[in-house]
This record gives sequence, structure tokens and C-alpha cells, in this order.
Amino acid sequence: MRNLLDHPLMLSVIAFFVMWFAAWVGRRLSQRRPDFTEETRTDFGVVLAATLTLLGLIIGFSFSMATARYDLRKMDEEAEANAIGTEYVRADLLPAADGAQLRGLLRQYTDLRIRFYRTRDSGDLGQINSETARVQGNLWAAASKPAAAQPSPVIALAVGGMNDVLNSQGYTQAAWWNRIPAAAWCLMFTIATLSNGLLGYGARRMEWRLFTVLPLVVAISFFLIADIDSPRGGMIQVRPQNLVSLRAGLGTE
Repeated sequence: MRNLLDHPLMLSVIAFFVMWFAAWVGRRLSQRRPDFTEETRTDFGVVLAATLTLLGLIIGFSFSMATARYDLRKMDEEAEANAIGTEYVRADLLPAADGAQLRGLLRQYTDLRIRFYRTRDSGDLGQINSETARVQGNLWAAASKPAAAQPSPVIALAVGGMNDVLNSQGYTQAAWWNRIPAAAWCLMFTIATLSNGLLGYGARRMEWRLFTVLPLVVAISFFLIADIDSPRGGMIQVRPQNLVSLRAGLGTE
């Protein structure tokens, strides 16, 4: 299920045909029953309206969850850039040789973080994570070694800044793992399918072009939610604008 959610277009196409088929099945089943009485049709209309309202609420809540997670990923990217930029400046508080080494490592680290945001390849992502862990170890050693050799409140600022750099990467990773639960998708998909089945069951006659409207609208909604919720699989992605801007100001030395 999770792999399908990383392909929003495929998800929406599958959802459209499943919901359209549910409407067709509902219509076929309705042909085996006697015509609704006026009272029965009124009661059925209440059930259908309640079901569609519930579907709309669940889609709205899911969209809100997806946008909140997207905004969190954007804020974490900004926080990473701020933490790295602050630590780059605080490197001047260290001895000259240690400060130069730390700045070089921070430039490498920024390049890795930009690659993390841009890549869509799982193999490349594994390599990026491995290199990031290695550079993080080197960064901590570069900041903590001078602090251990010459403890002082000034050097402690550089160590504290490095702690913020490492923590910000952890917050970013947690935000990228925080997705809409698959169980919520299954529930939303089930209610949408049943809603279309009820729509077909209560129809007086089957107009196929009209019966594609609700499946199409819901499928587009699913596409938008899945696209926003997928950090790498969708078209709407968090771009490392702050990190790129920061990297341009760090130079190449």
C-alpha cells in the first residue's frame, strides 16, 4: 500500500476505475429490486447524503493532514539551513585550523542535504544517508575536539551550534517519515467505493457520462492528497531553496 501511495497518478487512476465499477455494480444490483416507493427513496436519499457528507469530511481532514505535513517539511528545511549557517559563522570561534576544517565539512554536509531533498532514487538515497552519517561524525569530532582541549564558554557556543545542526537533520527525517497512515487511506478508499455503489444503486437510470463525475472528482482529490503527502513521489515537493541559497554563500574554499 505504501508503495502505491508514492505514485499518486497511479493511485488516482486505480481509484477512478474502482469507484466507477462500484457505481456500475450498484446499478446492476438495483435492477433486481422493485422500484423504490416514495418513502423508501426519501430514506435512501438521507443515507446517500450522509455517506457522501462523511466522505467529503474524511477527504477534507486527509487534505488538512497532508498539507500540515508538507508545511512541516518546509519549516524543517528552513531550520536546517539556519542551523548550518549559524554554525558556519561560529566556526570562527574555534582555533584557525579547526575552524577551517569545520567550514569545509559544513560545505560537504550542505551539499549532501541538498541531494537528500532532490533525489528520488532509493539507491542514491541510501548512499546519501550513509555519507551524511559519516560527515556528521566528522563534524562532531571537529567541533568537540577543540572544546575538550581548551574548554571555554566561547568554544561551547560552537559545540552547541553543531548540536543544533545534527538535531535539525533528525527532525527533518522524522517529518519525511510522518505520512498519512495507510489505514486511513484504506478507510477513505472504502467509503468512497461504497458511496459510488450507493449512488448507482439509487439511480433511476444509468447515464454513464454522469456517473463518471463523482469517481473523477474523488480520484482527483486522492491524487492531490497523495501528491502532497509523498515527499519524493509527487509533483509537489519541498525544494531546498534555503539550503541552495546558503550553499551559494559558503563559497568553495
